[in-house]
Amino acid sequence: MEQLENLYLPRVSQYRFCQVMIENLPKLREEIKEISMSDLKDFLESIRKHSDRIGETAMKQAQQQKTFTTALQKQNNVNYGRNMHLGRSRILESKNEITLKRTFEEDDEHEEEVLTAQDLVDFSPVYRCLHIYSVLGDGEIFENYYRKQRRKQARLVLQPQSSMHETVEGYRRYFSQIVGFFVVEDHILHVTQGLVTRTYTDELWNMALSKIIAVLRTHSSYCSDPDLVLELKNLIVVFADTLQGYGFPVNRLFDLLFEIRDQYNETLLKKWSGLFRDIFEADNYSPIPVANEEEYKIVISKFPFQDPELDKQSFPKKLPMSQSVPQIYIQVKEFIYASLKFSESLHRSSTEIDDMLRKSTNLLLTRTLSSCLQNLIKKPHIGLTELVQIIINTTHLEQACKYLEDFISNITNISQVTVHTARLYGLSTFKDARHAAEGEIYTKLNQKIDEFIQIADYDWTMSESDGRASGYLMDLINFLRSTFQVFTHLPNNNNDHAAMSGKVAQTACMSACQHLSTSLMQMLLDSELKQISMGAIQQFNLDVIQCELFASSEPVPGFQGDTLQLAFIDLRQLLDLFMVWDWSTYLADYGQATSKYLRVNPSTALTLLEKVHRGMRDSSKKNNIFAQFRKNDRDKQKLIETVVKQLRSLVNGMSQHT
Repeated sequence: MEQLENLYLPRVSQYRFCQVMIENLPKLREEIKEISMSDLKDFLESIRKHSDRIGETAMKQAQQQKTFTTALQKQNNVNYGRNMHLGRSRILESKNEITLKRTFEEDDEHEEEVLTAQDLVDFSPVYRCLHIYSVLGDGEIFENYYRKQRRKQARLVLQPQSSMHETVEGYRRYFSQIVGFFVVEDHILHVTQGLVTRTYTDELWNMALSKIIAVLRTHSSYCSDPDLVLELKNLIVVFADTLQGYGFPVNRLFDLLFEIRDQYNETLLKKWSGLFRDIFEADNYSPIPVANEEEYKIVISKFPFQDPELDKQSFPKKLPMSQSVPQIYIQVKEFIYASLKFSESLHRSSTEIDDMLRKSTNLLLTRTLSSCLQNLIKKPHIGLTELVQIIINTTHLEQACKYLEDFISNITNISQVTVHTARLYGLSTFKDARHAAEGEIYTKLNQKIDEFIQIADYDWTMSESDGRASGYLMDLINFLRSTFQVFTHLPNNNNDHAAMSGKVAQTACMSACQHLSTSLMQMLLDSELKQISMGAIQQFNLDVIQCELFASSEPVPGFQGDTLQLAFIDLRQLLDLFMVWDWSTYLADYGQATSKYLRVNPSTALTLLEKVHRGMRDSSKKNNIFAQFRKNDRDKQKLIETVVKQLRSLVNGMSQHT
């Protein structure tokens, strides 16, 4: 048309038909522009529809390239026996060529089915329209229109479906559309002159990247399934690798992956919390029986257990831990594997991955497992025997932490000697659990003692004792005796177990005796109890004698001398004072280190004496225990009043001193 208008028509301009043609040329140009613009609009609609297919194709090609790179790295690890990260420019060793050739051939088979963007979309309308508008001097108008329309399409592509977070397919379609959009823009950038520029595509990408990150941050937070989060991570990696291959910066996406990794770990922790609870719920809390060598090997293949002394014993025998221990150990390793899956392909060094694994494992031990153990210990159905077994179990799990550290080092190829690595905090987790279990043992023992004390039914006005200890107290002592036999029958296959079970048993026994002594003392001094006869004092004395006999019978081995009996020393000295009625000695020796009644507090003595005094006044002369001393009632009352007065003086002196 230019040649016709500028070269040929001027030569025959004298003819009328030429004038008509000259007049119609502008209209014809506009018609051509309109037709080409219509074609462009069809093109824009076409690429909008095909964006996800184009993106899916590009991502598949990126995955194939990654598969090849991974195969290259694995082959190199086999040849050199260690991890090596190969740069793009590394020359392939000849001994890798056969393997790599096979990988290329496999990739070629797949690539036959893979179409490129040019195969899926006809770009000729863009070229035509750009050429026509440029020739007609409206190139800038066309560029502005094209960019404006593509920006609108970009906003539509970046808008996710509300249910995207529910399935991996929702995320895949979202990523495919975005990749398809930018693959088209990259193609236009490289095959046209100025229709789009690198500055334009970078600006568009930065806008898109901010939107993508915001969308992923929001939608991923809804996901509670670790498998779905892992698939999302893999999609983001392929998405990022694909666009990076087209020259788009993707560092912010990998930074986002670190945020999602924390969320992934949280979903893992929640999942493993349920697994731990199920394991603890199914455990019978008794040592693992092994009938033969085969069963023994099965157990130690799952859990790192070594005991030379146990090895010497013949079958059948019992391992000290219960069945939950190897199961917990296996699940911790499975957690490490699951955590590792997310760390792969994050373009991080082995040292960083090693550090990530240790930190996430520490969270599993110190938060999830620790919480499960603490909840287990507090469960009502967990009795004393189970608590003792839990103490043994936590000891073995604590000892296994060093094997977990080795396990992490082996899968990351990071030496604990040459590189500074984070340590596992299992030590504190299992120590805390042991302390909690021990505390619960002491608490449950004391609660049981309280139950027996509550059924005590003393006749505080009895004239004389029954001549034998109370039934409730004998039942209580029998319970304590059988309970501490459980401790002494614990598997002491090595010195550690013996020392541990012995220490727990001794502490529990001392705690029980002290609690029993305190409870009996509180019973005597109860403010609701107004009067006590000397017959009741004698009966109470018989019960305390049984407590002392129990303490001296060495219910738990390891106590030196009369250490356990000293738990009842306060009661013994108080009762002796009343049984012998040795007030002159008490008052004379009060405050001296050599006093026979050193452990008797004046306030305690006063409280009990006043109860006894009331009991004497209300009892009949026939049952008066002081009849053998009595010269007359007046002398007896005077004696007690004198002692009461002196005791009050001591109590007042103590309060003033305080």
